[in-house]
Amino acid sequence: MADKLSRLDFLRSAALPIAMSGNAWANSSTGSGAREWSATGAEWPALASFDTTMRSFMEARNIPGGSLAVTRNGQLVLARGYTFSNDSEDLAVEPDSLFRVASLSKPVTAVAILRLVQDGKLDLSAKLMDLLDLAPLPGRSPDRRLDSVTVRHLLQHLGGWDRDLTFDPTFHDSAIAEELGVSLPISKADIATFMTGRPIDHLPGTTYAYCNYGYSLLGQIIERIAGESYQAYVNRQVFQPLGVVRPALGRTRPEHRLMNEVRYHTQFSGQSVLEDCGQTVPNCYGAVNFENQDAQGAWLASAVDLVRFASTFDDPASSPVLDPASVAKMYSLPENIAPSAYTPGDGYYACGWLVRDWRNGNRNTWHGGSQPGTSSLLARRWDGLDWCVLFNQRDDASGLSYGAIDGLLHDAADAVTQWPDHDLFDDYLSPVHTCETEG
Repeated sequence: MADKLSRLDFLRSAALPIAMSGNAWANSSTGSGAREWSATGAEWPALASFDTTMRSFMEARNIPGGSLAVTRNGQLVLARGYTFSNDSEDLAVEPDSLFRVASLSKPVTAVAILRLVQDGKLDLSAKLMDLLDLAPLPGRSPDRRLDSVTVRHLLQHLGGWDRDLTFDPTFHDSAIAEELGVSLPISKADIATFMTGRPIDHLPGTTYAYCNYGYSLLGQIIERIAGESYQAYVNRQVFQPLGVVRPALGRTRPEHRLMNEVRYHTQFSGQSVLEDCGQTVPNCYGAVNFENQDAQGAWLASAVDLVRFASTFDDPASSPVLDPASVAKMYSLPENIAPSAYTPGDGYYACGWLVRDWRNGNRNTWHGGSQPGTSSLLARRWDGLDWCVLFNQRDDASGLSYGAIDGLLHDAADAVTQWPDHDLFDDYLSPVHTCETEG
């Protein structure tokens, strides 16, 4: 029987598993006195429901920074930055401020893969073991079922690895370093060596299990096929045709934060995975090696950048990134769900997107993201509305849900009675150069 996936179940499952210390790290607010609220970007009274929602949500959770961008029929109607902080090190968030976007990186990676397919350089049925030189530690043998893992399986989280049954190797640094006899930090190649010698959990193509490791492998496939770095290929073939020039891969240490990048906050600390000294660090600044996260969760982008990316698929016939046939592949039913078994309105994971399809063009697609110091959501709605919301915190003492922003933004959109007809993209994006779309 095909796995059914609700929207909220996915937002919970996409949260990256980080072991949390019982000791709080004093990083959520190092300032004194009352927090101050401010907002940047043009204010539009007709869209006040979004501002009200963001303020109440952030104040209830003491979130220092957030950003929201909303499009309607491909036009940017709202771009706002919000700050609720008493910490002088928190710069005021602008509409184009950069955030770690966590697993919103996965739709980006999926589009890059589909672009290679569209250009005739890759096939979705191509086998993982034929594309990458994967080998286990000496004395170990690969699981024979790895020979049947395809690119499509990786895109749809059907590769056979199940972190709920075993663990997520992309957050298993110390154990991998110990088994391989290497020092921290480990590399993506170390993770692949470790995993190639372990059994997989399910027959590929049969069982949905959210898998960061599969998307890490997709990034390595992009590099092998494109002959350039993952970041360079995505910027050239996915972002630049849309006039989006800000995104970059994030780095772990706070001193490597980019000029327009927000500062991240968490209650929790853990052991650094960047060195062997056992230093205790904030989970958002060293308990995760973001340099290894690239294709699965390491992009930095603004909410404006990502809503521009999402809205290009509202009208596939005009998209400079993917043609209509490729967009149809991206949102189609996964291999483990037969069309005859699908009930319209059920959620499923397609190629890099969660999809809820009511047929007749009524389709919602979305993805959530969660990392230490980051909570994010990118949504495309059937009625031509898209939005991206980014926060620089995912936990606080209140214990309130961060995934609750999903339904609240739907409510805010439904409260709008008259939508403006302006388009703010020209204020935030560079001119689109169509020559960048050439394969």
